[in-house]
Amino acid sequence: MPFLFSYGTLRYPQVQRATFGRELEGRPDALPGFARTMVAITDPEVIAKSGEASHPIVRHTGRPADEIDGVVFEITDDELAAADRYEVADYKRVAVRLRSGVEAFVYVDAAG
Repeated sequence: MPFLFSYGTLRYPQVQRATFGRELEGRPDALPGFARTMVAITDPEVIAKSGEASHPIVRHTGRPADEIDGVVFEITDDELAAADRYEVADYKRVAVRLRSGVEAFVYVDAAG
């Protein structure tokens, strides 16, 4: 089963229920070498799920001092596909190694 690291709205219980049909159990972790900013969301379905029109987004910097706190979840392949459908085109899914050593997927800035 894959691991998914979230630093944003996929941590919200209401987003998890709407996207996965359940609340996920996760543990704190961190994503080294990335910096966070915000992106405007225009998809009304995503805004309805999250309750927010501005979501965090991360971009790789490679700088060891840059680190993003978040939560890592163990999910099913079907839930990973559901997360892909939830994320808008500003994001792309990549594989990363978290501070804990866990290899996980994370959604990052598709432009960078």
